[in-house]
Amino acid sequence: MNAALPTHLLPEIAQRETPSALIDALKARFAERCSTALVVREQHGRDESSFAAPPPAAVVFAQSTADVAYAVKLAAEYSVPVIPFGVGTSLEGHLLAIQGGISIDVSRMNRVLQINAEDLTVTVQAGVTRKQLNEEVKHTGLFFPIDPGADATLGGMSATRASGTNAVRYGTMRENVLALEVVTASGDTIRTGTRAKKSAAGYDLTRLMVGSEGTLGVITEVTVKLYPLPEAISAAVCFFPSIEAAVRTTIEVIQMGVPIARVELIDHNTVRMVNKHSKLNLREEPMLLMEFHGTPGGVKEQAELVQELASAHGGNAFEWASTPEERTRLWTARHNAYFAAIQSKPGCRAISTDTCVPISRLADCLLESVTQADASGIPYFLVGHVGDGNFHFGYLIDPDNAQERAVAEDLNHKLVNRALRLEGTCTGEHGVGLHKMDFLLTEAGDGAVEMMRTIKRALDPKDIMNPGKIFSL
Repeated sequence: MNAALPTHLLPEIAQRETPSALIDALKARFAERCSTALVVREQHGRDESSFAAPPPAAVVFAQSTADVAYAVKLAAEYSVPVIPFGVGTSLEGHLLAIQGGISIDVSRMNRVLQINAEDLTVTVQAGVTRKQLNEEVKHTGLFFPIDPGADATLGGMSATRASGTNAVRYGTMRENVLALEVVTASGDTIRTGTRAKKSAAGYDLTRLMVGSEGTLGVITEVTVKLYPLPEAISAAVCFFPSIEAAVRTTIEVIQMGVPIARVELIDHNTVRMVNKHSKLNLREEPMLLMEFHGTPGGVKEQAELVQELASAHGGNAFEWASTPEERTRLWTARHNAYFAAIQSKPGCRAISTDTCVPISRLADCLLESVTQADASGIPYFLVGHVGDGNFHFGYLIDPDNAQERAVAEDLNHKLVNRALRLEGTCTGEHGVGLHKMDFLLTEAGDGAVEMMRTIKRALDPKDIMNPGKIFSL
């Protein structure tokens, strides 16, 4: 059973009443696509975080923007919270119905609406997942590079400003979303942005919605950039005598301008967990998992330079994976690191956290964090998109052990404050959700957060859009 929400969040979990008249109206419109079954509500009332809260009062399975608009308009009439739901892979409590209300599941809104290969863009419904999108555009010779690990929906990835393993070369959702369709808190539908590569027309509402975590509206359509599939792709793993050696190598690779597509750090604890989970026999040492995109000659040149830099820091046992099958095997193991860690300690939950710092401060931040985690006695896993200064810790705790939770949260507190001290951010990609509300105040300051509140109050005066997330009103 998951642990309760932290004490500092208790003021936010006062449940609002969901009138039976609202449920009846939803069932009249959606029939079997509106569920009040406990098992369905519980599924939509949890994510991959370690928090627990009461489930929503009902779940609406939307199939169109009109469905979403109807449900939101009805919820607004009764001042009942609305929580958008994709596939439930968020990590910071974004999906928890801490004030009750209804969950709007957009996973059935899964049509690719318009592929414009000549312009390198595609428009999809919010429930399309990244793997589905790449499957449907592969015949064009194009692909969508944002890869947060989980097979998340494009709507959820936009709402949380996701990124992932390819961000060092291709950027995050912030750079790759061109336009959105959004249902506002009043139930109206707006469009932000166009398929044009740039615009100077008014406020940038697209960027306002990207990363808003469902607190300003429900994203129903997304237009994103596509990229040509590289002519050549090569992946490699390299093992190091220490985490510091791996990180120093990464810093030099980035500072020298090598256009590496992916560079992932996996510490020896995580390698051990991944070996057991994925039945691999990787050396149980800190490792970098890298990928190079480009022409055959360019890929070869990049790889040779990186191998030379790695060797200077004690990197050894360079292993290449040039076939799609070999690359898939390696990256699948990396993406399964979270589940490998969870299974390494039966019954545990992970207090997951991430930070991002300027690349020059990465070693300082990471090494001190590792030292403190080792001294705590709490098992943990460590992976990092270190090419852009972003890394993730997962502290594995017994969810019913208050002492373990306290130690893990203390580690998280010290880690985030360290990143902020080094001019980084409290979250590189997980988002704020519930878990990092206090840290946002520290990072942005009272004035900036009050400006966010002002925007929220103006666009959502009844505070029905995923209330109690990002900041407290």
